[in-house]
Amino acid sequence: MVQSSTTESSRAASGASVPGQAWLMLGLATGGFAVNFWAWALLSPLGPRFKDSLDLTSFQQSLLVAVPVVVGSLGRIPVGALTDRFGGRVMFPIISAATIVPVLYLGLAGHSSFTALLAGGFFLGIGGTAFAVGVPFVSAWFPPERRGLAIGVFGMGMGGTAISALTTVKLVDAHSMSTPFLITAAVLAAYALVAALVLRDAPGRSVPTEPLGRRLAATLRLGVTWQASALYAVAFGGYVAFSVYLPTYLKTGYGLTQADAANRMAGFVLLAVAMRPMGGWLSDRIGPVRVLAGALGVVLAGALAQSFTPALAPLGTIAFLAMAAALGAGSGAVFALVALLAPANKVGSVTGIVGAAGGLGGFVPPLVMGSLYGAYGSYAIGLVLLGVVALAALTFTETGVRHALSRRTPGVPSH
Repeated sequence: MVQSSTTESSRAASGASVPGQAWLMLGLATGGFAVNFWAWALLSPLGPRFKDSLDLTSFQQSLLVAVPVVVGSLGRIPVGALTDRFGGRVMFPIISAATIVPVLYLGLAGHSSFTALLAGGFFLGIGGTAFAVGVPFVSAWFPPERRGLAIGVFGMGMGGTAISALTTVKLVDAHSMSTPFLITAAVLAAYALVAALVLRDAPGRSVPTEPLGRRLAATLRLGVTWQASALYAVAFGGYVAFSVYLPTYLKTGYGLTQADAANRMAGFVLLAVAMRPMGGWLSDRIGPVRVLAGALGVVLAGALAQSFTPALAPLGTIAFLAMAAALGAGSGAVFALVALLAPANKVGSVTGIVGAAGGLGGFVPPLVMGSLYGAYGSYAIGLVLLGVVALAALTFTETGVRHALSRRTPGVPSH
């Protein structure tokens, strides 16, 4: 009890010592993340329109939407390493300004052919790398026992994709194809200017001196890199997969209209986004292993329940919303784990690789679900497979991850 009281006292003292500037930097970083993700997701809502206007095949439409996501996910690896070296003060304005170029290109000239859209979409992926800038930037401003909450709040910036989903088509219908792109470019320019003038890296930030290639190789040798990548591929990958495939699932499996299915998907996304900081906050208090275990257990139960295709009201809705909350909380807990286990001068490098794993992990489940439905006329097997993956991740969390956390941070709760 004495040890517990001492620990709580030290945490309170540390929490009180967080300067107001740290919260300002967190707010600016979250805003930058949201703006860049808004730009990153501009093509997805317009996919059906381009399919009709350019006579694209289903595969071409999928490729068009996938290219920015894949580039943005893989691009986080070098961008995270560069953030370790140069800091968020430099990288946030650079990433935001660089994203303006493909946004303007797509809005003004790059939407006239499939090839032009692919070229613009490739460079639009730059916006998706902002995640790997923000995590090390925010992490350096907060003490270890507050990083889970801070990084969870920053993770809410992924809601920028919802801005695109809710506004892009409406702006095109009301004005012109270039309108959403011009507005987004203006917001990116304003943010890049504010970031260049106001953002400051944390005092005493650990700056690596090794060459980029050597640092990435060293990062790949860290156990936390692979542990967090596996868990994030399940947690955030599951979120991405459902946000992409849920409208199709609801339309096919339950006969909902496209508008109704899209609205339900929006509810899923918003709940997952809201739960991400909650996952980080809980990780600060009860440990990331316990949060991850609970989240993965809920995903397991929800997937198995939904595999029977129950009535959408209420059981199906409860199952999907429970999985949304769990996937959001689990995503926040993964980066609370990274903040605890990754060396201070490699947080960006680790974040880049883990973020890439999460982004790429989201594209496997929709392909599997579509293939299985095409072969068997049912989503049941796909949902059972999701449950199996969640069970494997849960087992890994309770064994390998718990052992790694207790060995590296004996004074921090892991369970």
